[in-house]
Amino acid sequence: MGDWSFFTNHARAMVFIADHPDARLRDLAAALDVTERTAYGIVADLSEAGYVVKERDGRRNRYHIQDHLPLRDTITRERTIGEVLDLLVDDRRRPDESPNPPNR
Repeated sequence: MGDWSFFTNHARAMVFIADHPDARLRDLAAALDVTERTAYGIVADLSEAGYVVKERDGRRNRYHIQDHLPLRDTITRERTIGEVLDLLVDDRRRPDESPNPPNR
């Protein structure tokens, strides 16, 4: 069986950006094992679609995921980006969630 991934590079980039919003394109490229040019194209695609907003912070960019947007998929349109990222990124907590929930 050949090498393949369950998630596309675009999905993997969203997970990485959610975890590292101030990462450089170089960091994203290394994490995805792609070229910087490919990483730039992925971020450009996500930005053009409205899923990622790029904010200039000094000499660097900071990325913000628009997690209220629906997935770009015909099967799961009722799910938002945020709902999927909540499953995939451990440290994403809503402000009202306690880091140590009580045992029940």
